[in-house]
Amino acid sequence: MRKAAALLLTLLALGAQAGGPLPAAGTVEVLFTPWDDAEGALLRVIGQARQSIHVQAYSFTSRNIGWALGEAKRRGVRVEVLADIESSKNRNSLIDQLQEGGIPVWFEVRYAAAHNKVMIVDGEGPAPTVVTGSYNFTYSAQARNSENMVIFRDNAPLARAYLSNWRRHRAEAVSYREAMRP
Repeated sequence: MRKAAALLLTLLALGAQAGGPLPAAGTVEVLFTPWDDAEGALLRVIGQARQSIHVQAYSFTSRNIGWALGEAKRRGVRVEVLADIESSKNRNSLIDQLQEGGIPVWFEVRYAAAHNKVMIVDGEGPAPTVVTGSYNFTYSAQARNSENMVIFRDNAPLARAYLSNWRRHRAEAVSYREAMRP
């Protein structure tokens, strides 16, 4: 019952924000790979997290980003990951290591592809950061591909919209343990 009520409140909050204009606020940083150091910028964002990091990942193979998320967890930041279940079966995926390192992982199984690439850092605080774009959390995204990353800082309504969407997806996802049962 509590889960259904929480989902309803999340959906109502999202409905009030999604699809409509949000106020322009804060700063916007735009990076294009392979020329710009998007991974370095993302590592700095993770390093600045104080309360929480919510991740939506299609593909996750970057050891540097995985390490940074583990470091954030060790310093007391709540880190949670939503991942595409099919992409996580890639032999280079770090999803298993994140879960084994104590970072809760859920799989999105409702969609043909859970193709979001999002990090919401301190989304409920006064100075949130939202990272999104085509950039997968992979080595190739930085070194081999043509990708983009946009970092929005200090726009609380935008962060709340992304966090509400993250929570909506989380409510429909299955836990790592549930998905890995024989």
